[in-house]
Amino acid sequence: MRHHTTFRQLEIFEAIARLSSFTRASEELYLTQPTVSMQMKKLTETVGAPLVEQVGKKVSLTEDGRELAQATREIFAILDRYTMSVAERQGLEKGKLKLMAITTASYFAPRLLGEFAKLHPGIEVSLRVTNKEQVLASMADNLDDLYLLGTPPEEIDVVATPIMDNPIVVLAAPDHPLAQEKHLTLERLAQEPWVMREAGSGTRKAIEQLFHEHGLEIRPRLELGSNEAIKQAILADLGISALSCHALTLHQPGQFAVLKVAGFPIQRHWYAVYPAGRQISVVARAFLAFLLTQKDSTACAPGSGGACCGVACG
Repeated sequence: MRHHTTFRQLEIFEAIARLSSFTRASEELYLTQPTVSMQMKKLTETVGAPLVEQVGKKVSLTEDGRELAQATREIFAILDRYTMSVAERQGLEKGKLKLMAITTASYFAPRLLGEFAKLHPGIEVSLRVTNKEQVLASMADNLDDLYLLGTPPEEIDVVATPIMDNPIVVLAAPDHPLAQEKHLTLERLAQEPWVMREAGSGTRKAIEQLFHEHGLEIRPRLELGSNEAIKQAILADLGISALSCHALTLHQPGQFAVLKVAGFPIQRHWYAVYPAGRQISVVARAFLAFLLTQKDSTACAPGSGGACCGVACG
């Protein structure tokens, strides 16, 4: 490969290889699609062989593309180690912190990252929020410093530290017939139409496991790909659902009814995760320590009669 391949071209190529999409790569890197296409064209000319194949909107790597993707990850890993060694010498005066989180974590992660950045203004921080599938793909390639998840992955060997409570509560529209009931059973809830996240969602797995343990099954009326869509469906009287308490963070008390159901809230946790065997940077260690100091102030405690993200859970 000739000398005029640029770091930016490799960064663009890595994003395309990881996301299998020119469009998503351009969005992640805040570049226009023509810019991404032009840089990929230049990189392909430099390499002298096709790197990607595109059928419709789906992008896949050629054999040469797969080799370059592996080499690019190795280059970035070397640069990360160098950056880490520099940061170690400089302490927390400079450095970078790259976080990735599943969508539900977007209700609290930006606030915590902002507070950390105020304490250490010399640190450059970034946060990517996406679905669990993309988080696991990034984790497998060791692309970020820390990952915020509701459930540590089973298919990847990781170090997972619980950083705060993540109670799952049952939500209904405020005028729902069950909203005023004091002692609802799982059997009664199983009769209701449900709005659920897609199969594979950690929240959905936790809900279905609870009902399964009691010999019950719930059949979703709707499956939706985001918590925001689910909340809109609840308010449209399309069914009830169960979501992380943190999904109510930005809502006024009373906008949703939190149903009082035996077995709920389901007590789960948020985790800060990184691949086992990786030496995380001094900045990442500092952020992890910061998260643990914030644990009590960010916890929801619905079972103790407290407020859950501003909503009394009882």
